[in-house]
Order: sequence, then structure tokens, then C-alpha cells
Amino acid sequence: MNKFQKVDFKSIDDFLDYLPEEELNIVQRLRSLIIDTVPEIKERLAYNVPFYYRHYRLLYIWPSAIPWGGLKSGVSLGFCYGALIVDGGYLNKTDKKQTATKNFKNVKEIDVFLLRDLIYQSTEIDNALFKKKRNKTK
Repeated sequence: MNKFQKVDFKSIDDFLDYLPEEELNIVQRLRSLIIDTVPEIKERLAYNVPFYYRHYRLLYIWPSAIPWGGLKSGVSLGFCYGALIVDGGYLNKTDKKQTATKNFKNVKEIDVFLLRDLIYQSTEIDNALFKKKRNKTK
């Protein structure tokens, strides 16, 4: 635990148990969507929130109950390489060099089909970056 974070979750279950019900519902829906879309994805806690990895960090879920993320309400879904995603203005890319986010106040705001496309794009970017790096080391 550091001076900015008042909690130190030991597991995803600890994290989920900490959340208020409305945020928990959003987080669970986003987690399911991510895992269903990319079954081989790995989920780990970083900064006390779930991050999702393949070769590199792809996504994260940051609820407002975790205050050091700066979100006032709801839950933010972050795309680690969001600046490279074609999203038609759906994602918030303001003040960010690489990441992009979408904030949700309730489960009904989650557009499964659009988010699935954005998650697929993230995996394609991840694959391309990994392939590029691998080719440089040969």
C-alpha cells in the first residue's frame, strides 16, 4: 500500500467485494464482455484495479469507488492503446497521449456490439505491436 491508495487488494475477489452494488454490476458486465470477447486474455490487479493483458496491457476497468483514479462517479473502461483505435469519437481521448476511456453510469449504457469491436481492435493492435517488436529482435 502506498500513500495514495488506502486499500491494497490481494485478489480480484477482494476488489469486487469492495465495490458498491451499482459499480459492481457495471464492472461485472464489462469483465464478462472482455473475457467473452478475448477468452485467452489474462486479468491481473495493477494499481488496485483489474488490467487485462495479452502480450501487453490492453484494457483496464476503473470504478469511481477507487478514488485515486480521479473518476467522480460510475466506472471507466480504459483502452491502453486507445489512441490507435478507430472509434468515431465514442472514446474519450482528451488529455491523453496513448489511452482512451469510456465512462458508464449504469449497465444500460454498455453498448456490447460497439465495445466488442473496440476490444477486437485492441487485440489487433496488441498483435501488431508484438509482431513488430519480435521482428526487430530477430
